[in-house]
Amino acid sequence: MARYFKYKAPEEITADAAELGHEINVSSDLSVLFQPVQVGSRSVGNRLAIHPMEGCDGMLDGRPDELTYRRYLRFGAGGAKLIWGEATAIADDGRMNPRQLLINDANAAALEKMLADCRSAHRESVGDDSDLLLGLQLTHSGRFSFRKPKILCHDPILDPITLDRSTGKYVDESYPLTTDDELRRIEDQYLAAARLAAKIGCDFIDLKQCHRYLLSELLAARHRPGEYGGSFENRTRLIRNITRRIKEELPDLILASRFNAYDGIPYRPAGEDRIGEPYPHELPLRAGFGTDPDDHRREVLDEPLMLTRALAEWGHELLSVSMGNPYANPHIVRPAEFPPVDGYHCPEHPLYGVARHFRIAEQIQQAVPDVPVVGSGYSWLQDFAPHAAAANIQQGGITFAGFGRATLSHPDFVKTLQETGSLERKKVCRTFSYCTNLMRSKQNELGQYPTGCPPFDKEVYGPIWDEAKSK
Repeated sequence: MARYFKYKAPEEITADAAELGHEINVSSDLSVLFQPVQVGSRSVGNRLAIHPMEGCDGMLDGRPDELTYRRYLRFGAGGAKLIWGEATAIADDGRMNPRQLLINDANAAALEKMLADCRSAHRESVGDDSDLLLGLQLTHSGRFSFRKPKILCHDPILDPITLDRSTGKYVDESYPLTTDDELRRIEDQYLAAARLAAKIGCDFIDLKQCHRYLLSELLAARHRPGEYGGSFENRTRLIRNITRRIKEELPDLILASRFNAYDGIPYRPAGEDRIGEPYPHELPLRAGFGTDPDDHRREVLDEPLMLTRALAEWGHELLSVSMGNPYANPHIVRPAEFPPVDGYHCPEHPLYGVARHFRIAEQIQQAVPDVPVVGSGYSWLQDFAPHAAAANIQQGGITFAGFGRATLSHPDFVKTLQETGSLERKKVCRTFSYCTNLMRSKQNELGQYPTGCPPFDKEVYGPIWDEAKSK
């Protein structure tokens, strides 16, 4: 397959994007990346964020394990002033995999140590943690819960590729929906998890509404009956109730939400070249938040912008924009040079995906100019991601630039960039999808391999990669 990334200077990205009909600007002045910014009552020391990167390396009971502690030590020492802790399940039946972190009374001390060690590493590395914002992403995996899917609404495209591991069968229209009473219990679980998060030292919590997990799927539940489906008011009832109750009980805890502004539809590999193509589907689409029901390739942001303004009105002081589904259409979530082993080759130039992230995030930020918004889609730009981030911040398109898988290979990217003016080439993520391949490898006694960067973190993840390949 053709290699797309061939750039020797950041300006070449702007020129190539223009040829494709998109606008991606870059800036040689990176100083804006290191300017402080206010988030709620807190001053945050720079504009570079570590996205919630799930390591799949916890213990079976949901406590952090050795590799989990190691990642957060490296993130803490790396210099980013916004560290968005990974997806942490609010209930055991809401975990996405058997090694996902779980917040409960039994695990609270271990999670508290993980956060405290991260802060300590930050102090030792950069000298001050008073301007560090550290939190956890609270999640319920919904249809992707590994014990048994909890379906909020039937999606004729996504259902047939949603596996119920408890039966070995895929979901169909006969599969029961999660009841309204169950959703009320989940509301209680979110509140209990928020109490614990505040107790163990989180500066903020993220109520996760992205990637078609539970709260995200509700946003698209137009055909769901009852008080949590149909109208926009009903589809946002659960996030509204959770937010209200947390704000009433924990007024000093900063609330954040990473949400999908565009879902798209599932893709699959086609032909010998395994180029991605959309699954067969009928129009109009039944499900898909922020997606044109008559053309899945187009975003329609009326409702995502309504959600954005509502979250700000309800008391969210930090937002993060994402899109797509890492299992069903990963080229939308994270444009990559090479797909994971079970995936497909990108059906579009990755710059299309980067531009999609940038333009949607800009519209979200403009809708709530007083609320900091974290943008995504930077990793594929590799060495020149900071130049695009600086331009987007300078132009008011975002407040923070978030980095995900790139932090696995280069956890100290912020400190390196600040000290040298550039990233360290030998650590820059080339989006070869090694980390995703490890996440997809589940054939061991724990039911899940941990994820990391085998090429650039060889000492730790090289042997794990070799073992996963041999199974």
